[in-house]
Amino acid sequence: MHPIEHLRYVARAHGVDPAALVEETAHALGSLHFDPAGLVVACRRIVERHPFTGPLWWLCANVTTSAEPFEAVWELAEQIRSDRTASELAAELPDEATVVTIGDPSVVGHGLARRGDVRVLALDVDHSATSFVRRLERYDVDYEPVDAGAAGAATRVADVVLIEALAMDESNVVVPSGSSTIAAAAAAWETPVWLVAGVGRRLPAAYVDAMAARRAEIAKDVDDWSIDVEILPTRLVTDVVGPHGRMPMGPPAARAECPVAAELLNRPAM
Repeated sequence: MHPIEHLRYVARAHGVDPAALVEETAHALGSLHFDPAGLVVACRRIVERHPFTGPLWWLCANVTTSAEPFEAVWELAEQIRSDRTASELAAELPDEATVVTIGDPSVVGHGLARRGDVRVLALDVDHSATSFVRRLERYDVDYEPVDAGAAGAATRVADVVLIEALAMDESNVVVPSGSSTIAAAAAAWETPVWLVAGVGRRLPAAYVDAMAARRAEIAKDVDDWSIDVEILPTRLVTDVVGPHGRMPMGPPAARAECPVAAELLNRPAM
């Protein structure tokens, strides 16, 4: 496939696991060595088409600010491929824990599949958890589908609530819609809320602000509750699980994994 066509394919892709999307994007960008001037434009278009996928911002920011972008892109793809967050989550969960999830969290799912002694209360919003529970079933993980309206009861009996970050900074997290409900309910019952943030999810505040602004822009044309992502304040999070283990929520746990590339924030004039 021609690199430009490959990039168009990536830009159109939806509902794809973020790690897989980063790998596809890395392969497409790596093939642009014949047109290095087009690299920044390609990166900007990718994040415009996938505004809430933190790992793509991470990839594009690191590539566009690198002195050797076509070497960096393969190194970044390998970092995503070797992400240890799922293993760290599996190691941190208490024995025979009952956990609450929402939607279809990919990294959380990989972590739970490594444990044979947990019980998962899988909250569903508009059938978003269908593929997630099928994956749990395939790995023989004990689960129970729970309507999102029972979030309060589920978080009350749980040992921990697991929310997967799409992107985060010190103040806010971009998360799947419905996550704020279970986080707030967990706070009411003093149930720990662990934010699962794999490689590429910790970003500079400028990028998370851009995502929040994009969401606000979308909300002008549709009902706010119909958007599939929301912004969660980090004050509702107790811990962050990442590739280096679990840390209390705070500045060290949210340290950005990439620099700010202003080019990604500048929309081209129409």
